[in-house]
Amino acid sequence: MTLSITPELETAIALGYERRDRDNMAPTIDYFEDLLAQHPGHPVLTYEVAGAYDTAGHEAEARARYEEALGLGLTGENLRRCLCQYGSTLRWLGEHDASLDVLDRARGEFPESDSVRVFRALTLNEVGRHDEAVAELLAIVTRHAEVTDLGRYATGLEGLAAWYDRGRPAHE
Repeated sequence: MTLSITPELETAIALGYERRDRDNMAPTIDYFEDLLAQHPGHPVLTYEVAGAYDTAGHEAEARARYEEALGLGLTGENLRRCLCQYGSTLRWLGEHDASLDVLDRARGEFPESDSVRVFRALTLNEVGRHDEAVAELLAIVTRHAEVTDLGRYATGLEGLAAWYDRGRPAHE
């Protein structure tokens, strides 16, 4: 069951973010919990509750809510963001294989997403797959060379990313 986001809900969600204090997330958690209570089973609001718990450092609660939101049928950008955050939460919980599974799913569904690739790189690094992590990050940076001062280095760094991704093969 996929429930739509009405303009009123969009406004309510935006208000929750406007009022958010990252140093004191309890009011934000309460706000989103109350909003969800008014719209039970809403996948996006369930995801927003998960994110509030996550920001507060309550990863176990966040995990349960992310899983619930995914089960309720998130789609589009909300699904992409949920998969990134859920994968990150699993990494924080030390569940690296599960994190990679979630982020691999995200990469399959959103292959052009830089955020998916960044969170995946963090997990790859955590499990000691440093070359793959560097390859992911270099691929992202070089894809956006125009907003950096990489200039002529971008092509060489793209090649380096591919070399890392292939496992540092001997000179070809």
